[in-house]
Amino acid sequence: MISRWLFRIPSWKNKLSTRLIVFYCMLTVIPISLLGAVSYMQYTRSIVEQIGEYMPRFLSLANDNIAFHMQEFSELPSLLFNSDRVLSILRHDAYQSRSTLNQEQFVVNSYLARTYLDSGSPDIIGVFLFSKNRLFYSSRLDFTGLDDSNALLPYGQDLELGGEAKILLPDEFPLAFVNSPPYLLIMKQIQDVDNRKSLGTMLIAVQLTFIDNILRHFDHNDQADLWLMDGAGKIIYHTDEQYIGTVDTELARYPLRNGSFRRGGGKDEWIISLSTSGVTDWILAHSIPLKILTEKTDRARNVIILLFFCIVLITSLLAVSYAIKFTRPITKLSRLMRQVEAGRFYVNLEIESRDEVGILARSFNSMMKTIRELIQKNFEIKLRQKEAELYALQSQINPHFMYNTLETINMAVEDGKSRTVVEMVTLLGRMLRFSLSNRSRCVRIRDEVQHMRDFLMIQKIRFSNRLMFDITLKGDIESCYTPKFILQPIVENAVKYGLNTRKILHIHVSIGKELGARSGKEDIVFRIRDDGPGIPEEKLEQLEQSLRSDVPVARDSEFGLSNVNARIMLMLGPEYGLELHSVYGQGTEVVIRIPMITELEMAELTEKLGGDAHGEIQGINRG
Repeated sequence: MISRWLFRIPSWKNKLSTRLIVFYCMLTVIPISLLGAVSYMQYTRSIVEQIGEYMPRFLSLANDNIAFHMQEFSELPSLLFNSDRVLSILRHDAYQSRSTLNQEQFVVNSYLARTYLDSGSPDIIGVFLFSKNRLFYSSRLDFTGLDDSNALLPYGQDLELGGEAKILLPDEFPLAFVNSPPYLLIMKQIQDVDNRKSLGTMLIAVQLTFIDNILRHFDHNDQADLWLMDGAGKIIYHTDEQYIGTVDTELARYPLRNGSFRRGGGKDEWIISLSTSGVTDWILAHSIPLKILTEKTDRARNVIILLFFCIVLITSLLAVSYAIKFTRPITKLSRLMRQVEAGRFYVNLEIESRDEVGILARSFNSMMKTIRELIQKNFEIKLRQKEAELYALQSQINPHFMYNTLETINMAVEDGKSRTVVEMVTLLGRMLRFSLSNRSRCVRIRDEVQHMRDFLMIQKIRFSNRLMFDITLKGDIESCYTPKFILQPIVENAVKYGLNTRKILHIHVSIGKELGARSGKEDIVFRIRDDGPGIPEEKLEQLEQSLRSDVPVARDSEFGLSNVNARIMLMLGPEYGLELHSVYGQGTEVVIRIPMITELEMAELTEKLGGDAHGEIQGINRG
């Protein structure tokens, strides 16, 4: 619905306000969005890199600590050698009377309780000693699965462990405690040093709470896992007890055993860190979803995005308001210029700003006021002078030229070419000031040349390298006077018709003194030469016939030449005016001939207020 409404607006895409808003978005919204996205990705990457760097170090320290504790537990069976009575019982044969056997069990069980449970580590929940088909034990918890007739009694004399401790998991041994606490068994053979015989096998049941104490400094998250497994992947400890005793089937596919890596992708991506103990060959692993690591970052990102959209909304409203406010006077001025071009001169542009647009508006209003005053004044003079001055006034600033210039300024503003805008506004303002500041019919040649140069400079900015021009002044003639606005219409004609058919147009203007064949005096001659398309013979004959008439014609293709020639003839006499030379296909030369008017003669002329211009100038010539 909105897009349909927008497309009903003529050329809305080409509006200056629309381009300013788009430029604002390209300059602010897009860079800030990219900066936020890149910052978020970099921050997330840094979190992953930190986890990948530091987590294996923490796991390695924890693994060493676990190995140290396991080594301590493995040395506990040697405490049996502190009691000679216990060693003597273990050396006895198992085939004794029941009373003797019960007495020996009491002695050994009491020693086990005192040594391993009462004075030992609180993590030990039971000690079991198999010796020559006898079972000695002490336990903190009730248990099942072991008795004197148990089939495991051969552990007492047949097991060969080579003096090393072996780790057994609950599923490897038929021992079950009440409440099923997670534990592991450290099994070690007791060797009699004196006679080099095996006295039996001790099993120490160690509750896995010691691993919890070691790993308590880790920030346990509900979705993070921490587990300990042997080299084959069998899980010894897991934060989720149901996995203890199972096998990590993914171990073979892990790319490394020490360090961190990513698994999965998208929302199911995990960071897995591993550390392998050099003592026990156990692997301590930690895994956590990537989304958990970036959870706080995501919340901060969402807040920033919300603030970003609020700021963009506010700044966009300000940008739209500023763009409309900035372009409204230019749009209004352009609309008024179209009215002026249609012949409606009673217009006024109400702009109070003091910037370049305000200067242009005030110059425009002043110009229109001057135009209206001159039109009213010219109604009171002779018909021929009135027509000449009216056309002269109309030729000061061609509304079409004004409109094209404003359109060029508009495009330069949209493209961000501030220097070009300032230069064009300066040139146009100077042309307007030239048109309005000096109400005399004659100006110095240097001012007239400067006005023509400003016009050509604006056209060169519009057409870039397609237009080339040069101006040459010969002799000391800049302080002399000339009728106003005789050069711009000529070069305007050259530009208008030359650029229609030529990719590149060269205009050469030369001004100097020459002896006049008709006046017999030293005259000032302006020669405007271009390499445009030239004029066909039939058209050239019509123009020459029009130039021989001293009455200005209507505004058409002959307006510039006829108007200038008529005004010169009316002001200075029939011996002065324009000459036209053209070769079709090669170029055209316009020659303007006027008398030399010095400053003294100009001062005498200005004193004759309200006098007839034709008589005034001719009187000067005769004097």
